[in-house]
Amino acid sequence: MELDYQLAFKLAPVGLVLSRNRAIMDCNQRLCDMFGASHEQLVGQSFQILYPSAAEFERAGERIYPILNRSGSYADDRLMKRLDGRCKGEIFWCHVTGAALKRDTPHEAGIWTFEDLSAHRPVKAELTAREREVCAYLIQGLTSKQIGKTLTISHRTVEIYRARLMRKYQATTTADLVHKLVAG
Repeated sequence: MELDYQLAFKLAPVGLVLSRNRAIMDCNQRLCDMFGASHEQLVGQSFQILYPSAAEFERAGERIYPILNRSGSYADDRLMKRLDGRCKGEIFWCHVTGAALKRDTPHEAGIWTFEDLSAHRPVKAELTAREREVCAYLIQGLTSKQIGKTLTISHRTVEIYRARLMRKYQATTTADLVHKLVAG
């Protein structure tokens, strides 16, 4: 029996995207369902439409580029935005993994997977763009200094954001905050 790669792409249990210059060139139905959009609404569009803000899209690209350039792949948990349907505008946690087809020009072409984490990790508080970024790094176990270096802000500024998050989630420690972020 010969393997049909197009059928495998279409029926994969995770959202799949073929990208070129940070635009969606093709995607499967699972990705469309996850973001509440049709194939026609997504193909040809910039990934920016899937982010809570244009600034988060730009910062993600800046963060991802050197890692893709160095290793050829990248993965993280990040907050994304649903486009249409009953959940239009809803922010949700998503695990994103990608691979560049050419390391020296990592955004030129790639393949990306998207896994909706909202069933296990709901977003319970209104968060600013920067709070969402700090959350994503706290979940990865980064320190304030590491987060500050990654986001090119001072570690003291990260600590201010962490304190705000702790108030919003009524957490008593950073470990408690991370637990509440992960467990929902």
